[in-house]
Amino acid sequence: MKIPQIIFPAPLAKLFSVLPQYPHSVLFTGFLNAALSAHIRPRDLQPLHGKQVCIRMRDTRIEFHFSVTPTAFVARRRTLHLDLTISADARDFLLLGLRQEDADTLFFNRRLTMEGDTELGLFVKNTLDALEIPVLDIFRHGPKATHKEDKNILKSSLQEDYRA
Repeated sequence: MKIPQIIFPAPLAKLFSVLPQYPHSVLFTGFLNAALSAHIRPRDLQPLHGKQVCIRMRDTRIEFHFSVTPTAFVARRRTLHLDLTISADARDFLLLGLRQEDADTLFFNRRLTMEGDTELGLFVKNTLDALEIPVLDIFRHGPKATHKEDKNILKSSLQEDYRA
């Protein structure tokens, strides 16, 4: 499937930039927990434990703030200190997730940037590269979670946030 070039409307991006980002982060970490649970165990992501990570979609001005615990990806509120920020346009993240583009190409073409601890960024890149299926195809190929399991993952993510 070819992904068309998308120009996100600037007024809509401006609106997204003033909306609270935390709800987006909760949904994003719920997706990560559900999608990656059969393929990556959070305890295998030890270098990321306790680190503040931000995925920033430049064109939409949406940010996902999270950290990794030994049991789950956990949504976090925006903070001044970020250990790692990975930025790209929404389309480029989609291309990465579908494996239609690789991170190195996007990075060298300056369409993907990393700020902060670049060693962590390389760890994330290498971990995603090690997955044998496209990240966005995981629901098709992985085990189906029941609605109850999805709720438990989201509940766990929210509980972890309030403990921190």
